[in-house]
Amino acid sequence: MAGSKTKDYYSTLGVKKTASADEIRKAFRKLARKYHPDVNPGDKKAEERFKEISEANDVLSDEKKRKIYDQVGFYSDNIDASAAEAYARGGAGHGGFQGFGGGAGQAQGVPFDFEGFDFSGFQGGGKNAARAEGFGSSFRDVFSGMFGGRGRQARGPQPGTDLEYQVEIDFWTAIRGGVTRLEIHRQEPCPACKGKAVTGGSMQCPECHGTGQVTQMGGRMKFSIQCPRCGGSGSVQNACPTCAGAGVVTRKEPLQFNIKPGTRDGQRIRLAGKGNAGTEGAPNGDLYLIIKVGAHKLFRRVGDDIHITVPVTAMEAALGSKIEVPTVDGVGAETGRATLRIPPGTQTGQKLRMREKGVASATREGLRGDQIVEVKIVVPQVQDERSKEILRELQRLNPQNPRAEMLAEV
Repeated sequence: MAGSKTKDYYSTLGVKKTASADEIRKAFRKLARKYHPDVNPGDKKAEERFKEISEANDVLSDEKKRKIYDQVGFYSDNIDASAAEAYARGGAGHGGFQGFGGGAGQAQGVPFDFEGFDFSGFQGGGKNAARAEGFGSSFRDVFSGMFGGRGRQARGPQPGTDLEYQVEIDFWTAIRGGVTRLEIHRQEPCPACKGKAVTGGSMQCPECHGTGQVTQMGGRMKFSIQCPRCGGSGSVQNACPTCAGAGVVTRKEPLQFNIKPGTRDGQRIRLAGKGNAGTEGAPNGDLYLIIKVGAHKLFRRVGDDIHITVPVTAMEAALGSKIEVPTVDGVGAETGRATLRIPPGTQTGQKLRMREKGVASATREGLRGDQIVEVKIVVPQVQDERSKEILRELQRLNPQNPRAEMLAEV
């Protein structure tokens, strides 16, 4: 649907431009009852009038359509709402697209053929010509945005795109570092056309037949745009048959890279220039590796700290003791060992810190995390009577109730 200066939808329905949606609906119903073809059989004028008020109601009763109509002076399904708003902000007002050009003409390289539109305001020369020239840029931008008439520019060198791969490494490689291998699929410059995407000489563009322009329709509006195939040059070159005109071909490539000690789960590693190849000498993209670290049956890593749960006997916890615990200090996949002092009276779930027994930082040289040991008290399985007697004696000597505080609160 397209409109012109003579199509004032508000006048058609007999309402003001500030009319509410309810007022528009009531006006349409009143006129529809009057001019409906069933009420006026055989009356062509009534039929045409009914079509006019139906068209006006279709636009003004729809909030989005009405907004576009108010901004540019007419409505078409091809008009983009954001472009219409940009046009309105440019100060053109409600008067439509009148007064710019001279009938069928060009506005800064975007020619249009407006059937039935009034463009008599600027026939060229003097002040009018200067005004038309000043509006040329926004005139072109608005219609290009509304109807998709930008056209494809000459391709030129295109930088390569980035690649991203997830890499799984084991627990020890992340902590101690190592070498990891990966096979990736990446684009390389086409060996046949050397990344130029074309071969041989140029030929006439089959899309526009050498004119550099193609015609499209938008409602009742006919307009010309730059040929999207040749970019307005009127000629094209033969696409390279090896890469189908892409300038690049996809290849599998084995990759070997180093993992720094202390690499964390989820860390993003950038390998510059290892992404897809650019065309016509443009730089390659980058390769990003997302590290996924495997779990360990004993250790749990949090940042650069290592957490581990260590069982101790009730006697070791009660009397205090020195015990050996596993650590990440070792060679290869082997664990190390270190001595940990258990203070007397240690409770189950209590956490003890072993300074600088965690993971060496990958980002801060010389720093290292800690190892956090959570104590788990193991109750002895008493079998003989002598042991049971000793425990009973211990209970008599220490008649404390560990639930007393809890019961007091209840």
